[in-house]
Amino acid sequence: MSPYRWLSRSLATLKQAGWYRSVQPATGRAGSVVELDGQQLLNFASNNYLGLAGDERLIEAAVLATRTYGTGSTGSRLLTGHLELHRQLEQALARLKQTEDALVFSSGYSANLGTITALVGQRDLVLSDAYNHSSLKNGAILSGATVLDYAHLDLADLGQKLAQHRQSYRRCLLLSDSVFSMDGDLCPLPALLDLGDTYDCMLLLDEAHGTGVLGAHGAGLVEQAGCTGRPLVQVGTLSKALGSLGGYVAGSAELIDFLRNRAPSWIYTTALSPADTAAALKAVEIVQAEPERRAQLWSNVTFLRQALSGLDLLPSESPILCVRSGDIPQTLQLAQALRQAGIFAPAIRPPTVPTSRIRLTVMATHTQTDLRNLAQVLQSYAEVSTDSSLPTNVY
Repeated sequence: MSPYRWLSRSLATLKQAGWYRSVQPATGRAGSVVELDGQQLLNFASNNYLGLAGDERLIEAAVLATRTYGTGSTGSRLLTGHLELHRQLEQALARLKQTEDALVFSSGYSANLGTITALVGQRDLVLSDAYNHSSLKNGAILSGATVLDYAHLDLADLGQKLAQHRQSYRRCLLLSDSVFSMDGDLCPLPALLDLGDTYDCMLLLDEAHGTGVLGAHGAGLVEQAGCTGRPLVQVGTLSKALGSLGGYVAGSAELIDFLRNRAPSWIYTTALSPADTAAALKAVEIVQAEPERRAQLWSNVTFLRQALSGLDLLPSESPILCVRSGDIPQTLQLAQALRQAGIFAPAIRPPTVPTSRIRLTVMATHTQTDLRNLAQVLQSYAEVSTDSSLPTNVY
C-alpha cells in the first residue's frame, strides 16, 4: 500500500465539489488580449491594470539589465546577490510611497510572510480581516502569535476584540488588504489607524492591488485616504500594476533596517533577478511620469460599471468588478459562455471565496469597444440565462 494513496481520493473530492483547478498556458505578450489554446480572447482576468507588463520600455530595461548582470542574482542580498539596481528600486519605491525607506522581496507573498513573522511572535496578538489574502493569513499563523479574525470591514467587531484581548499580549498587529482582491472593496484605513492608535497596535496594510492604481500619484490607498506620513507598515507587489515580479515593504528607516536583519524570507532567499528589478524600476518611473495612464484606467472602470447597470455586482471602489453568478455550476456555465463569446473572465469559487462570482479586472489598455462587448455578453446572459440563443460571436 502506498502512503500517497490518499491523493487520488482527495483529487476526486475536489472534482466532485467543483473545486478542481488546472492551468491554461497563455501565449503572446501580456495585454488586453490573451491567447489560450489557440483562441484569442479579450482579457478581463489580468491584474496588469496599467498595461505595463507588455510595455516595450519595461522589456528593454529587463533586457539591458540581463546583458549587464546576467540572468540571476546568484545569492541572497546579504551575500553575493545585492545589486545597485535593488537599492535604486527601493529608493524609487520609498519616493513613490513617501516613506523613509523600502525593502524589496522576491514576491509579495514572501514580503508578507517575512514581515509578519519578524514583527510578532508567541507573546503577541494578530487581528486580521476575515477576507485578507492568503499571504497575510499564513504569515500570521507562521508567526506563532495568537490570531483572531474580525468580520470583514467591521470595525465594531475589531474594537470589541481589541477591548477584550489586547491587554493580555505584548504587541498587537492589525492586518488588512487595502483593496480586497476577490471583491474590489477598500479597507476603511483612517478609522483602522485610529483604532490601532487607541489600542497601541501596529498596522500592516497590503497594497498589492492599490499600488499604481489608487491615489493622485499612484501611491495606493494610503495616499488616497490622506494617511501619508502616519506610522504603518506598507507591503505591496511589483507583479500587478507595476508589470514585473517581486514584493516590497515601505515604512520608516528603522522598520526597514530591522527587517533586513530579522525577516527570514528576505535574509534566506536569492535576491530578485536583475531583469525583474530593472523592469519594476522602469514601471515606477512611468507611474509617476504618466498619470494619464491611471486616468484612463479609471475612465474605463466608470464606463464598464455604467454598462453593467442592472447586474448584481459586489460593492467595489477599484478596477475589480465582481458579478454575482449563483452557485458553482451556474458560475462555471457563465464563464464558459463568456469564453465562447471571446472573453476570458474565469469563475472564482470556493474555497478561494465564500460565494461564487465572475471576477472582472479592468485595464487602462482596454478600449470602449472591449468594455461594451463584455457588457453585452453579460447583459444577454442575464436576460436569457442558459438559453442556447446566447450570442457567441461578440468578439
